[in-house]
Amino acid sequence: MQVTVVVPTFDEGPNVAELVRRLGEAVDGIDTEVLFVDDSRDDTPDVIRRVAASAQIPVRLLHRDEPVGGLSGAVVEGLRDARGEWVVVMDGDLQHPPEMVPVLLETALSTGADVVVASRYVGGGDAGGLDGRWRHLVSTASSLLARSMFPVRLRNVTDPMTGFFAVRTASIDLAALRPRGFKILLEILARNKVEVVEEPFVFGERFAGESKATFANGLRYLQQLTALRFGRMSTFALVGAFGAVLNLAIMWGLEQFGVHYMPAAVVSAAVTIVTNFLLLEHFVFHDLRSEGRSVWKRAAQSFTFNGIEAAVRLPFLHWLVVLTGMPPVLAQALTLVVAFLLRFVFHAQVVYRPRKDVPERVTPLSGEPSSTAFDEE
Repeated sequence: MQVTVVVPTFDEGPNVAELVRRLGEAVDGIDTEVLFVDDSRDDTPDVIRRVAASAQIPVRLLHRDEPVGGLSGAVVEGLRDARGEWVVVMDGDLQHPPEMVPVLLETALSTGADVVVASRYVGGGDAGGLDGRWRHLVSTASSLLARSMFPVRLRNVTDPMTGFFAVRTASIDLAALRPRGFKILLEILARNKVEVVEEPFVFGERFAGESKATFANGLRYLQQLTALRFGRMSTFALVGAFGAVLNLAIMWGLEQFGVHYMPAAVVSAAVTIVTNFLLLEHFVFHDLRSEGRSVWKRAAQSFTFNGIEAAVRLPFLHWLVVLTGMPPVLAQALTLVVAFLLRFVFHAQVVYRPRKDVPERVTPLSGEPSSTAFDEE
């Protein structure tokens, strides 16, 4: 097996020597090269060249003057330039332990999978290297949102946000990738039909330097999700919008007949909970109704969640009206907007969550690219 380890770097000079040393020890006996795809503006390219001169494994440098597509674009450039049948993608800061590289490759060979994901969230994995509770929360929420938007493609993936994975290059269509920002694995899994397995790993502390994650990266991630998956969530939004209009119309109508706004809100919520469930069944999650749960169980889960969510919303509605003087219908509209993403994630991850499949052994596709058509719409 010939392997290329692709390491995208941006001002990571202090980490290079230690990374190459540990990689050389980890892949001893495996035909491996290291390809740094570098977007640095400091002396990192010079450091890589110096380290390459004495490294025990081949080290190549691809320096990009124009960092098109950010980190994801660097990875795609590395995939295109890789000489190996398999490519292992990892960060250059040593939070991805080089000792995991042969583990990922062994799992690939033993399972016949196309992609092996190093996961922080599968049994035995750990995300302790993330800086602080806020980054833990952001990482968990981002993964949950991605899995909710791609319930079929990511049914066996607990950590679609990881930057540490092995991929058989013949199994993916590089021309179909649209790299942006940080999250190239999500792009690969969403645009290619591939067999995926996971291996747990412990996300370590940075060896040197600081995290490159920024608020702008978060915005680019949301743009990426929107570009990749506009179908299911947009339909969910349409159903939600219809339910919101129905909710507000019922509430307004009851108020015209003299009903107090709180009982009117309860009645409108009950009617729209039932209506929304029927619409979700037939227009949003129709392809996931055969995943092992009866319609009555789905209804019970949906009604219970929506009932609790409505019960929590009502005191907040009362607070908005009493303390701010906001018109009741406007206050109700605001609470419905706030609840939208929460309802979507719950229904995608609980009510209509696909069953986990045990990946079967697959025969290599002889270099033929996988289909890029989404099978979840």
